[in-house]
Amino acid sequence: MTESPQQHHSTLDRALIEETAKKSGLVWVRGPGGPARALWHVWHEGAVCLVGDGSLEQPLEGLGLTDGGGATVTVRGKDKGARLVAWPARVSELPPHGEEWEAAVAELKGKRLNAPDADTVTDRWARESRVLRLEPEGALLERPGAMPDASHAAAPLHTPATTRNPQPAGLPRLLFRRRRKP
Repeated sequence: MTESPQQHHSTLDRALIEETAKKSGLVWVRGPGGPARALWHVWHEGAVCLVGDGSLEQPLEGLGLTDGGGATVTVRGKDKGARLVAWPARVSELPPHGEEWEAAVAELKGKRLNAPDADTVTDRWARESRVLRLEPEGALLERPGAMPDASHAAAPLHTPATTRNPQPAGLPRLLFRRRRKP
C-alpha cells in the first residue's frame, strides 16, 4: 500500500518536527494568552514536554496554556539559530505521579540544569509545578521553503528598570578617543 501525497507530506512534517525538537535546547511557545516565550524542554514519545511555574522553574503564567487548549510551538535550527519550523500543538497537563507524568519527569530531570534540589526535584515538581505535553496537531505553520516575509521581531516587554542618571556628556570622548602612539 502506498502513501498518498498528503500522508507522505505529513510523515515528512512529523520527522522535521521531531528532529528539530530533539536537537534544540529551547522552543518558543505561544499560547492564546500572550507573546511567545522561550522554554527548555525534552522531546518524549511524540511531543514536547516541559515543566514550569513553581518557585524555581521557568514561568508559564501569562501564556494561557491550559489542559486541552492549543499553542503554537516554534523551533529554531541548531546551526544558524533561525526559525526552522512552527506547528500547532494540543496542550495536555499531566497529573502528578501518573504513568505519563513519571515517564516525562524522568526525561525532564535528566535535562534540568543546576537544580538546587537535584535529588528531590521530582517531589517539588509534583507539589509546585505543572508538567505539560505539547503534541503536534495539524499542518505545519512554517517550514523550510514556506516561511513568512514578516520579521516576527517582538516589541520589548515593559519593565520598571530604568537608567538612574543620564549619560555623562564626556563619555563618548572617553570611549572613542584614539590612542596616541608612544
